[in-house]
Amino acid sequence: MKKTFLFFLIALCSNLSFAQKDVKSQEILKGVSAKYKSLKSLSATFKIAIADQKQNSTQNQTGNITLFGDKYNLLLTGQQIISDGKSVWTYLKDANEVQVSDASSKTEGISPSTLFTIYENGFDSRFVEEKTNAGKTIQIIDLTPMDKKKPYFKIQLHVDKKEKSISTAKIFNNNGTQLNYSITKLTPNAAVNDAMFSFDPKKFPGVEVVDLR
Repeated sequence: MKKTFLFFLIALCSNLSFAQKDVKSQEILKGVSAKYKSLKSLSATFKIAIADQKQNSTQNQTGNITLFGDKYNLLLTGQQIISDGKSVWTYLKDANEVQVSDASSKTEGISPSTLFTIYENGFDSRFVEEKTNAGKTIQIIDLTPMDKKKPYFKIQLHVDKKEKSISTAKIFNNNGTQLNYSITKLTPNAAVNDAMFSFDPKKFPGVEVVDLR
């Protein structure tokens, strides 16, 4: 499943495109976008549950991501993915190997780094319902990709109405797997420094560097 994770770990979206979306979902998503764009940086702790309906199995992971513009530092079990906006370093702990790729390389997946802005491009949206969960009012929106060649056919967002932030994102893949991202902690305007967004091989003795650029 590691390759599956790597597809979910690159790049940020930037320009709004809300055409052909119902008014209710458009209003909610614009509010969420405005909230995130007002932040200089953010840090989030999350859980990932990967459910395979064909195998009747579920894998769970936890992670943390820090975002600063187009830069990010992502920690997952056994992996660390770092980007300075130009290059991406994917460090695999078990192999003591780091793969270097171009940040501009296109992927078809969704990553925690795009999780907060994925709805901004290439989707039709539909407001589903509003419900209360643990005392919080949650607004549920379904996103359908305009490009039917995407590896997923739907993304469902759960938005905290008061905070105007995404609490859960569910990705429904064409291969029968479902990925659930649950944000457990969100720290707006988190403290960051340049060293967080570059890979220093000196900190990983004996690391093998595989340059894929």
